[in-house]
Amino acid sequence: MAGNLQKEASLTTAPATAEKNGRFAILEQFLADGMHVMFGNPGTVEQGFLDALANYPQMKYILTLQESVAVLAADGYARATQKPTLVQLHSTPGVGNAIGALYQAKRGHSPLVVIGGDAGTQYLAMDSQMAGDLVAFTEPVTKWSTVVVDPSSLLRVLRKAVKIASTPPMGPVYVCLPMDVLDTPSVEEVFPTSIPSTRVAPDEQTIREIALMLAEAEKPVIFIGDGVAYSGAQEELAHVAELLGAEVWEADAGEVNLSYRHPSYKGMTGHMFGTASFPITSKGDVNLICGTYILPEVFPLLGNIFAPQAKVIHIDLNSYEIAKNHPVTLGVTADPKLTLGKVAQALQELMTAHQKEAAASRFAALSEAKETQRGEAFKQDRAVREKVPLQMSRFMEELMNQLPEDAIIFDEALTNSPPISRYFAPARTGQYFLTRGGSLGVGIPGAIGAKLANPDKTVVGFTGDGGAMYTIQALWTAARHNINAKFVVCNNFSYRLLQLNIDAYWKERAIPRHDFPLSFDLSSPPLQFHEMARSMGVQSVRVEKPWEIAPAIRQALAHPGPFLIDLVLEGDTHPERVGATCGQ
Repeated sequence: MAGNLQKEASLTTAPATAEKNGRFAILEQFLADGMHVMFGNPGTVEQGFLDALANYPQMKYILTLQESVAVLAADGYARATQKPTLVQLHSTPGVGNAIGALYQAKRGHSPLVVIGGDAGTQYLAMDSQMAGDLVAFTEPVTKWSTVVVDPSSLLRVLRKAVKIASTPPMGPVYVCLPMDVLDTPSVEEVFPTSIPSTRVAPDEQTIREIALMLAEAEKPVIFIGDGVAYSGAQEELAHVAELLGAEVWEADAGEVNLSYRHPSYKGMTGHMFGTASFPITSKGDVNLICGTYILPEVFPLLGNIFAPQAKVIHIDLNSYEIAKNHPVTLGVTADPKLTLGKVAQALQELMTAHQKEAAASRFAALSEAKETQRGEAFKQDRAVREKVPLQMSRFMEELMNQLPEDAIIFDEALTNSPPISRYFAPARTGQYFLTRGGSLGVGIPGAIGAKLANPDKTVVGFTGDGGAMYTIQALWTAARHNINAKFVVCNNFSYRLLQLNIDAYWKERAIPRHDFPLSFDLSSPPLQFHEMARSMGVQSVRVEKPWEIAPAIRQALAHPGPFLIDLVLEGDTHPERVGATCGQ
C-alpha cells in the first residue's frame, strides 16, 4: 500500500542542562519528522522523557487511561493524516494491554511509531518486577520491533523505525527505550528521516498485457483495498471500471477507495465466511486485484475461489500479498495510481469497437441495478420508520438532514453500518473510516484521532454497545482535551454480530434455530452509556423514540465539546433468561 507521507521541520527548545540527554534528543527527532502529537499512558520508566515534554510545547501529549485507547486513537489520527503517528506505552503490562490494538493497526497498515520504556539495560539480567521480552511481545503485531541498547545509535534506530512504518506496506513499529539509554548524553545529530518514494510503474509491455487481458473480458470483476486510497488512485480506478463496465468489490478495506455512489461499486466481499464471498469471486472471467489481497475472511475457502480458467491480475506495492493465497496470471509490484492510469490509457487505445460497446452495456446495467437497489432499500426503511425499538435507518435519515457536507464519520457500528453508508454514501478518501482488523473498541478513540487531525470539521464516531465497553474510558480523554467529536453508541443490548454469525453456523450445519447463547446477551444489567459519559465529563442524551432523534442530533452538533448519543435500537435479547439462570 502506498502513502504520501510528508515531513516538516520543527523548531525545538534546548534543555536547560549543559548536556542534551537522549530523553530530549528523541523529542527533537520526532518533531523533526513532523510528529506533533503523542498518544500515551505514562509509567514510571518513562518519567524522564515525559518530564522533558515541558521543554517542547510543540509536542501535544494526549493522555489516555489505557494503552489500547492510545493505540486506537493514534490509529484514527494516522488514517486521517496518512502520516507516521507517535504512541507512548508503558513497559510489560502496558505493552500487554496494547497487543490487540496493535494487531488492529498492523492489519490496517497504520504507520504508528510506538515507543515504550524499560527500567534499563543494567537490569536485564535481574528478572525484576515488570521484566519481560518486550521485543518478543510486540513482534507478532508490528512490522518491526527492536530495543535500543547503545545510546550512540538512539536516533539512528528511531529514524529507521519511522522509515519502516512509513514505507509500503505501512504498519506499526515498536522501539523499546531503556531509561539508562535515555539518561545518557546524546551524540547524534537530529535531522528528518528520509522516506524513499515508491511511485513506481510497470514497463509498457506489462501494461499492454494487463490491458489486453482486461479488454477481452466478458465478465470483468475488480477487487480493491486501501492501497488504492493511500496512493490516491480513486479517479484512475473509476476510469478503468467505467471503461470495462466492471463490478468493483472491496476486500480488506476501511478507507473510501471508490465513491459508494459509483455505479460499479458493489460493497464488501465479506469478512467472515468464504462461502459468502465465493459467489462474488467466482463470477468473473478476468479478475483485477489492486491494493489488497484475496481474501481476508475469518473462515476462508481453502480451494480455488475463482471461476475455472479465469485470469487473475494482481497489482500492489506489497509483493507479499500477491499470490499469497491463490495463484495469479500476472502479478505486478507497482503503485496503484500510476499503474491504473496507464492501464486506462492502454484500454482506450486497445479496446475494439465491439468491446467498448459491450462494456458500455455492462456499465449501463450496473447503473440501473444500483438505482433499483438503493430505491428498494429506502422503501424498506420507510416501512419501519416509526417502529419502536428504533431502526438505525431512521437515525441516519435525521442525521443527514443536519450534518455538514464536509463531515467525517468513523464507523464501528458493525451490524448497523449498512444504513450508515447508505445514507452518508461517502465519495472521497478521508471522509469515512470503517473499522478494520477485527478488534473491537476502535469507534470512540478512532473518532478522537480523526477529530484531532481535522479540528475544523464535524466528526461523528459510531460504535456498538459491545465495542464501546472495550474503550469507554476514551470519553475521559475527549473531555480532558476538549476534543469536540460526537459519539453515537448503537445500543441493541447484545453482541449482535455474534448472533448473526452463529445463525449462519446453524444453517451451515442444519442445526434448528434456537435461543442465542446468553454470552451474546448484554441486556442484564442494562448499560447506561449516557450516564457513563456524564461521569467522565462528556455531555450526553439517551434516545429511545423516533421523535427524540432530531432534537438529540441538534443538541449534539450545537454543543461546543464532545457529546454522546445513547441510541437504543431493536435487539434480540432476553434479560429474563439472564436473571433466571444467574447469568449463566
